[in-house]
Amino acid sequence: MNTAFDVKSTRLDALSIQLQTYDITAIQTALEARLARFGDLRNMPFTLDAHYLDNPALLDLGRLIALFARYNLHIIALRHSSEQWSGLAKQHRVAFSILPQERADSVVKRVVAGMTDAVPNTPSSAPAVQAAAKPAAAAAPASAPAATVLPTMIIDRPIRTGQQVYAENADLIVLGLVSEGAEIIADGNIHIYGPLRGRALAGASGNKRARIFAQFMQAELVSVAGIYRVFDQTLPAHLNNRAVQIYLQDERLVISAIQAA
Repeated sequence: MNTAFDVKSTRLDALSIQLQTYDITAIQTALEARLARFGDLRNMPFTLDAHYLDNPALLDLGRLIALFARYNLHIIALRHSSEQWSGLAKQHRVAFSILPQERADSVVKRVVAGMTDAVPNTPSSAPAVQAAAKPAAAAAPASAPAATVLPTMIIDRPIRTGQQVYAENADLIVLGLVSEGAEIIADGNIHIYGPLRGRALAGASGNKRARIFAQFMQAELVSVAGIYRVFDQTLPAHLNNRAVQIYLQDERLVISAIQAA
């Protein structure tokens, strides 16, 4: 008999706000400055990382959640290395995640393993970045429909911070820099021949075959067909500032170095 649902471990990419102060006014000022710089982040979940703070009684979490909600930004969790912060999270009905991340992951793995009766071959979590061992272009199954050939939009100037370019029903080629805080979107593939330091979203209309090709990978965020990954840490040396391609494999983003012949 089939069950109503299965429980599997996964990893939700969310932007982490690392709080440096209890001062809500200062946080609001910084938030407004970042919104102007990085644009619309309404589709992103946020966690509050409070590990720089030491007293949960001094943090007005309810007011802080309301502040973010005013800008349609959604706080889903509070993170700290001390369990005493879990009560604050519970009070305001957000999740609590223990730090460091490795400790939180071990708890999740243990709980999920128990809930699924240790089903074999069920991955416990997705790695932050996958380096694919598969060839750059895998042959499509014979039954797969032919890929649609899209027109191409070419941008021969840098995309500056705060700018957005959308190639609707088209592939996108950017010959220059995509700055930090800039966003490029295409319904088809994206090719960037300068440094990619901002956000790149390919297959925006749902095309899971779309790919991103970046000559110098330094991105803040990449997405294919709505499946995205945020980078808040430096990539491994074989990917950072190198030529890469980004594509979907089994509903997960893969980042693979492009090796010159």
